[in-house]
Amino acid sequence: MSFSSGSNGNCYFLHDGMGGIIIDAGVSLRRLKKYLTERGFSLDSFQAILVTHDHLDHIRHLGSWCKHLKKPVYATSVLHDALSWHTFTRDWIAPCRRVLNEGETVIDLGTGQEGPSVRYFVVPHDATQTVGYFIEWGETGFFLMTDAGRVTSEALEYASSADAVVFESNYDMGMLIGGPYPHELKMRICKGNGHLSNDECAEAVRRFWHPGLKNIFLCHLSENNNTPALAFEATAEALRSIPAGDGLSAKDITNLQTLPRTTPSQIYSL
Repeated sequence: MSFSSGSNGNCYFLHDGMGGIIIDAGVSLRRLKKYLTERGFSLDSFQAILVTHDHLDHIRHLGSWCKHLKKPVYATSVLHDALSWHTFTRDWIAPCRRVLNEGETVIDLGTGQEGPSVRYFVVPHDATQTVGYFIEWGETGFFLMTDAGRVTSEALEYASSADAVVFESNYDMGMLIGGPYPHELKMRICKGNGHLSNDECAEAVRRFWHPGLKNIFLCHLSENNNTPALAFEATAEALRSIPAGDGLSAKDITNLQTLPRTTPSQIYSL
């Protein structure tokens, strides 16, 4: 499930019935505990934290989490070096530091079962370093790319073998260009080192969709330059254009959802 997905904060929770992980720390510890408790979980329901990059909407509360929860934080060495100096994390991150391998990192959740296998891939975005994740957990492949200026071949490769994909669909180009943002900010968003548009997301889906892909979740929608309806329809149209056999399209056999910006999503079974 997603606890928040947007410029005000990002946080995602994966659980296998025994243990869990969280990706990004964009919600406060109080909100995190509330959201977990309301759904029958607790702060003990996850054993590790992954970080995608060092922008505030993804790490604003990471220092507080480290101080109070003392759970391991997994990130690349580049990101950890940045977090060790960042105002919001530098005082508390060191004891929690766990560096991801360049290949596969298996996270031990202490449940007696094999934990998730994590691989990261670097994407263009104007942070110190930004990564997406491909997580294999049991028989499920989970892909997440929440901030990216463009879609890389490595991202497409991982998404092409995932059962569930969380993919950025940040802005509608017409709304962005015609909107009130300063020209410099508009260019920062759309010129390859910022975010993905609805159309770029849809084109990527055309390239990575495969019959085993059961769920697509559109994330990090802009509050000012997008609407859930526009984001949904762009990708839905792409899925309708892909034949899936027996007279069906990819849209007929793939669950497509837009994740809410500031409130928790429902719990999805992958």
